[in-house]
Amino acid sequence: MRNLLYIAVLALPMLVCFGSPSTAAPRARSYIPPARQDVYCLQGRTLGYPGNCQFSTYDQCMATASGTLAYCGLNPIYAFQRQAGQSR
Repeated sequence: MRNLLYIAVLALPMLVCFGSPSTAAPRARSYIPPARQDVYCLQGRTLGYPGNCQFSTYDQCMATASGTLAYCGLNPIYAFQRQAGQSR
């Protein structure tokens, strides 16, 4: 009887730390990929081609270009990339 008490006292902290075994299925985690940060490029006379391609949205790029002589364009990597399932 005394041995069972010792086992229970030792097992309790382990159950608290590691949790009890469960028969429930693990939750499915939905994966949300991060936004691409190189879709739009800030382009202009002093930036060269393709320019500063660190923008994930057109609005971000235009906000940076505001008040300058720069403009925004699609990154050439994406502009000329073949669409999936498209044949020649």
